[in-house]
Amino acid sequence: MIKTSSKFILIALSREVVITSLKVSLVVGTLLALINHSTAIFHLSLTIGKIYQIALTYLVPYCVSTYSSVKAIQNSTGTNI
Repeated sequence: MIKTSSKFILIALSREVVITSLKVSLVVGTLLALINHSTAIFHLSLTIGKIYQIALTYLVPYCVSTYSSVKAIQNSTGTNI
């Protein structure tokens, strides 16, 4: 179990996966942040709570993209966990 988990982490931290996930997170996170928090953003009424929510809005697509990329790489190389 630890061996396969470390393989997952190594792939997740690879340059290609990180760059791809950052790009996806930037696009999707920005769209979601504007959809969900545009009023607060444009009126400059961001609270700490809203900033935390916006940060999570970027984190979720990053995690989803990373997981999907790692699973795709594992499936293509036959190293599934």
